[in-house]
Amino acid sequence: MATTVQTQQPASKELPPGPRRLPYLGNLLSLRQDPLNFFQHLHQSYGDMATIYLGQNPAVVLFRPEYVRYVLVEHPQNFSNRALLRREGENAFASEGLLTIDGEQHRQQRRAVQPAFHKKRVEGYAAIIQQYTQELLKTWQVGQTIDFSRAMQELTLRVVSKCLFGVDLSTQLTPLSSAFDGVLGNSTSMVEDLLNIRIDNPITGYGRRMAAIRQLDMLVYTLIAQRRASGGQQDDVLSMLMSAPSGDEAEPQLNEKQIHDHILTFLAAGHETTAIALTWTCYLLACYPQVRARLQADLRSLLADREAGPDDLAKLPYLDWVINEAMRLYPPAWMQLRFAVEECELGDVRLPAGTVVILSQWVMHRAPEFWEDAGTFKPERWDPASGQKIPQGVYFPFGAGPRTCIGMPLAQMEARLILANILQHYKPQPVAGYVPELQPGITLRPKHHLRVTLLPASADEVPGWKRFFGSEERAAQEGANRQGCRRALFRLFGP
Repeated sequence: MATTVQTQQPASKELPPGPRRLPYLGNLLSLRQDPLNFFQHLHQSYGDMATIYLGQNPAVVLFRPEYVRYVLVEHPQNFSNRALLRREGENAFASEGLLTIDGEQHRQQRRAVQPAFHKKRVEGYAAIIQQYTQELLKTWQVGQTIDFSRAMQELTLRVVSKCLFGVDLSTQLTPLSSAFDGVLGNSTSMVEDLLNIRIDNPITGYGRRMAAIRQLDMLVYTLIAQRRASGGQQDDVLSMLMSAPSGDEAEPQLNEKQIHDHILTFLAAGHETTAIALTWTCYLLACYPQVRARLQADLRSLLADREAGPDDLAKLPYLDWVINEAMRLYPPAWMQLRFAVEECELGDVRLPAGTVVILSQWVMHRAPEFWEDAGTFKPERWDPASGQKIPQGVYFPFGAGPRTCIGMPLAQMEARLILANILQHYKPQPVAGYVPELQPGITLRPKHHLRVTLLPASADEVPGWKRFFGSEERAAQEGANRQGCRRALFRLFGP
């Protein structure tokens, strides 16, 4: 039976209008070259929804919060993402993981690991987050220049592997980070994508990606084998998965492939999105020093010289607003795709079964009709007293509905604890002239790793930095970075 959103007019059988398409390629060239601006242009030109073509297959892009709610919250059973995996077949990354399975299978397996993300359990992970963060901070020194992107990736990977699977990957962080880069940050060439070329050798994007997947496979299957060999049950996600129901009567428990894909999903999603959120937050704080100064003042006032802990987070609302605002402007998950299982009606348009539906956090999070001064990093908009009304379905960095990211409570606490502890010691300042650019792949990464110089937390903002650096020339070099930040924001958001 078709499902509907109420409309005053009879639903049209025609798909909504959209841009002109090329023969055979459809709109793939525009989508591949600059998807973020392409989606924003669609919203500006066509309003609430637009049709694009992925090759010869139509896809409808939705730009209204009620449509987001309809797809993700009100009728999630009618929208599947399983078909996304058909193209890669057996080589699809984590095809049996929690992000990709549907229906009763998803409900049962999510329920099996849900205890690991209950409030008390998540609060118990705080000690691990604090320990690993402090261990990292002890390796940093004032005046040192570091790769902040890589540091956050390795820290969050270490945290998630210990919290969820009881293993410390500290000796393997560099190769594992590189392997995840190969999967999540490595895209195939346009020619490979358009012609669906799958040549598994080191000179192709596909080949590099498959080599990275094999490296991760070796790690995950080793973890499973070691846990089975130990014969003991631990109170972690790995043990929960090994005893979880599969949702399949013919095979009541998860097989090795399913366990492997769940672990890989948790490792990838559990560290990647938090690391990206921290990287973009650090960058924005450097571009808006008045925000960073206020946040550090809050931290000094509440904590003095002690470490930030989970009980402090409720007393640091501005910290919460800062991260919310960073994830609004730079949502790590910037787009979601679904397939309509049954015919449905959205607004005055009837979508046939099998229609691809696209939702974009990137567009919704910065749509001027919902956000005042949408292009500005303004944490105060999240203050309940500000009067900013945010309709449900406009802000969804972790998704929404029954498929909301299961690790959201852990990710939120982790990002806040890590950022608070870093800012108690340092002001990470991007190197002079740094412009991140954008790399929208599976996640929204900065195209260039964020390299920062570690200023002391007590250092004045420009021009007072010259007192720390000891020379006008060095201070001017560091001050030039602010201009780089402004230029980058101008290119992204306009004047």
